[in-house]
Amino acid sequence: MIERNEYLDVLKRFKDKQLIKVITGLRRCGKSTLLEMFKEYLLNNGILDEQIISINLEDLKYNYITDYMSLYNYINDNLKINKKNYIFIDEVQKIDEFQKAVDSLYIKKNVDIYITGSNANLLSSELSTLLSGRYIEIKMLPLSFKEYKSVYKELSNDELYRKYISFGSLPYTINLDTEDDVSMYISSIYNDIIIKDVMTRKKITDESMLKSIANFALDNIGNLVSTNNIANTMTNDGRAINVRTVEKYLEGFVESFFLYKASRYDIKGKQYLKTGEKYYVSDLGLRYFVLGRKIGDYGHILENIVYLELLRRGYDVYIGKFDEYEVDFVAINKDGKTYFQVAETLIGTDNNIKILERELKSLRKIDDNYEKIILTLDKTPLANEEGIKIQNVLEWLLDK
Repeated sequence: MIERNEYLDVLKRFKDKQLIKVITGLRRCGKSTLLEMFKEYLLNNGILDEQIISINLEDLKYNYITDYMSLYNYINDNLKINKKNYIFIDEVQKIDEFQKAVDSLYIKKNVDIYITGSNANLLSSELSTLLSGRYIEIKMLPLSFKEYKSVYKELSNDELYRKYISFGSLPYTINLDTEDDVSMYISSIYNDIIIKDVMTRKKITDESMLKSIANFALDNIGNLVSTNNIANTMTNDGRAINVRTVEKYLEGFVESFFLYKASRYDIKGKQYLKTGEKYYVSDLGLRYFVLGRKIGDYGHILENIVYLELLRRGYDVYIGKFDEYEVDFVAINKDGKTYFQVAETLIGTDNNIKILERELKSLRKIDDNYEKIILTLDKTPLANEEGIKIQNVLEWLLDK
């Protein structure tokens, strides 16, 4: 079992705080395992087993819990009156209006609540309004490159990277030995996402078209896309679809944490733009399963990895625009902004333009004092070009 200390430490810090702990993320990214780790921590630190009430709503053992009242009654009937009770509810979104049960349990002084869900609607406007100021969200992602390294210590960074992008980073894949085994495992997760998390929740009936949109999005990670462009492409291929339907499908993928959407930010005008966005996949193993293990597009694969790592590090991440120039990422947190360019290599030319000069040019245009970094797979030492850092991306991925 891989220690997910980054997330476990958050649960430890917020233990017994009068807040609902909400863990969200893609199916099989490790949410249930995180709860198991935290339960083990509780049992090792003076909490009795009888003080823990744990429910996994995907387990048929609890198939009689069908609505928020039966959920509330089950937990309420098992509470220990004179002791602190730790409540764990896995995949809570399976119960309609579950927030009513959670809210009623929250007001009890001897209850500490932890819930997980694999759909962003878990924190829809309705729930956010009802539980406003009463919860923290822990956004969980598949294994980081650093977590992956803790399993495969014997591999060089380059070997590890090739395995990471090929097998994907879902935690259970470390128990599988071959690419075929990994593909079989990921296929079941992909189908669950498509059928259970998107089609059922969004009331979609055309599975074939939904998978076609998924294919398009996965084949275009890191490219600027628009719903108009997708609809036109599908229609030109003889698969007529309107823009609103495309929006609904993409919305379903984002809500299920299958895809992440990065919007654009006008650096010069200091404003968020409503048009043009990029999509990134939550796990590259899913992309390989859908598209096949074809050669190429390594630049966008690397960009995808950096995007997810920035999310892990607590940034809000946008696609940067400065006049006609593009900056791969504008990463914003409470301390300000950091600008990132990501390039597989800085050596050579692309369409007769020196790659290094192209990447530097975009960042040079920005005249503020925030940090500017170029990340590359080149075996280059940490360098500095006119205040712009150039760093090996694998070392950057491991340095925190």
